[in-house]
Amino acid sequence: MEQNFKSLHYFLRNAAYNIKTPQSTFLLEKVNNEYKPITYAEIIDQVNAISAFLYNKGYQKGDKAALIIENCPEYIAFDQGLMQLGVINVSIYPTLSESEVEYILNDSQATIILVGTPFLLKKINKIKANCPHLKYIITTFEDKKTDTGITFNEMIAEGKSLYPGLKDDIEQRLESVTSDDLSCLLYTSGTTSKPKGALLSHGNFMSNVIMGIELLPIVDKTYRFLSFLPLCHVYERTATYYLSTYVGSEIAFAQSLEALSNNIIEVKPNAILTVPRLLERIEERVRKTTATAGGIKLKIFNWALKVGEQRRHNKENNTSNSLWLNLQLPIAEKLVFSKIKERLGGRMGIMVSGGGALPQHVGEFFGNIGVLVCEGYGLTETSPLVTVNEFHRQIFGSVGRVGKGCSVAIQNPETKEVYTVQTFDSFKPDFESLEGEILVKGPNVMKGYYNQPEQTAEAIDKEGWLHTGDVGKFHKGYLKITDRIKNIIVNSFGKNVYPTPIENAYLKSNKIEQIFLIGDKQEYLTAIIVPSKEEMKDVFKYNENYFAEADEFITDTTVKEWLEVDMKEYEKELGKFERVKEFIVKRRPFSLEDGEMTPTQKVKRKIVEQKYADAIKKMYVNIVD
Repeated sequence: MEQNFKSLHYFLRNAAYNIKTPQSTFLLEKVNNEYKPITYAEIIDQVNAISAFLYNKGYQKGDKAALIIENCPEYIAFDQGLMQLGVINVSIYPTLSESEVEYILNDSQATIILVGTPFLLKKINKIKANCPHLKYIITTFEDKKTDTGITFNEMIAEGKSLYPGLKDDIEQRLESVTSDDLSCLLYTSGTTSKPKGALLSHGNFMSNVIMGIELLPIVDKTYRFLSFLPLCHVYERTATYYLSTYVGSEIAFAQSLEALSNNIIEVKPNAILTVPRLLERIEERVRKTTATAGGIKLKIFNWALKVGEQRRHNKENNTSNSLWLNLQLPIAEKLVFSKIKERLGGRMGIMVSGGGALPQHVGEFFGNIGVLVCEGYGLTETSPLVTVNEFHRQIFGSVGRVGKGCSVAIQNPETKEVYTVQTFDSFKPDFESLEGEILVKGPNVMKGYYNQPEQTAEAIDKEGWLHTGDVGKFHKGYLKITDRIKNIIVNSFGKNVYPTPIENAYLKSNKIEQIFLIGDKQEYLTAIIVPSKEEMKDVFKYNENYFAEADEFITDTTVKEWLEVDMKEYEKELGKFERVKEFIVKRRPFSLEDGEMTPTQKVKRKIVEQKYADAIKKMYVNIVD
């Protein structure tokens, strides 16, 4: 598919008037317990009204407009309305603190904000006096709680009355927007410093969407996505929203993470973007349910997985199934696989996993039951896609093939020697490389960080390579991520220890919800472990009050011994220096609200180590050889 559009908004127009029709369903939203379709025509009417409203207020190309809102049709309409005028989208995570929201509004100099809930409006009202550039607050609900606020419906009504007289001016403005113009200012979640605003252009996004379709051509106009990851993050915005406007697929919005399992059954999606933890939980629940049933059901389940595993191995090795295997597969499908697929809506064609490392065993589980999970890799700064597993070739534990137009280099972080440069066209299925820092170059790489030339120069070198800070290598032609450079633990013997693969080994236990490794400049590794609340309730009959107790750590030796059983089991696959020597049990998960995680669910290493320094120190005192 060729890129032949001047700017991103033309994707939507092309889908509405060429791929589909204006009366075709574009979005689905649950209203009064039922999913209601919204057509392209309805959205485009709103888009034009928003553009007219903003044009009349004097908005120019390059001005900034903020959004703090959950996934919904209003987000799409507002974003497209901005695009027509060349106004820059500044999306803000609804979960950020007041101070972080204030910083982003002031740094970006956004003059208008779309607010999604009364709770979020309270947050904005508390800080608006400190945000001198902010002029207009638009709410998607009727109760504004402010005299200066405007509701979304009022904006649409005013814009519709203005649009006929401004149509030619808006079209002229749209024609002036090019692929080189900025589409959004997207603030990355800093673990130690203030957020940095990544400057992403229309061309960044358009090239990234086309790159994705080249690698996953099975996604087309017949597909329906279920959207639940935040649109304020580049991952969902590009690979669900913008990709759907390019191919003409439908987007249904999940009500919430809690309602996701029900929404999947209601919507029956063909595709969903997800994160590794959700896939882990699905596997855990399936295995737990089957283990509880026991007897013949458990035996059939285990047999079916073995049959599926053999099929997966044959596919990976490009060999044919035996006649005996082909006889067994339909039985395994009917007795086991089909029942799991029904929980995924029954029509799931592909699940794309990103935002973190997918444990290899999880990918293999879904591969065994015949559900396509394609793990990919990217960053905010790359719009985000860099690589993804192709639908016809899965290498579990890898993040896939380099996208078309993109180059990936592996560089020794100390000597700066470049070991290899790989592209889509240089792909060889048996290629292996040394390990080093991952560098990326291509049309998907950001223009830089807003108002931060020094940090831009630090991230993007003079030759145009983005230094990702991730460590990896090529394996069987696909990129494989080892860890973040910042995460690498150097023990007291000077040996590099990569936490992520070790943590993933222990996370195979359904008793462990989260694990955080410690051991920099130490002789041994230790860990903070958050046990699964569900498992704790089942085994120890604890109620919610137990998990709300003031003590941050659980000191009950029975709980620790219960966890140690699995720790001993899963450490068998690890080297001696990779095994956890001592651990403490945290009562509640690491959270964004407590400042321990980024909005993309990555633990803030320095913050956690500082916050729990005393408890960590005691662990090392308690270790006895």
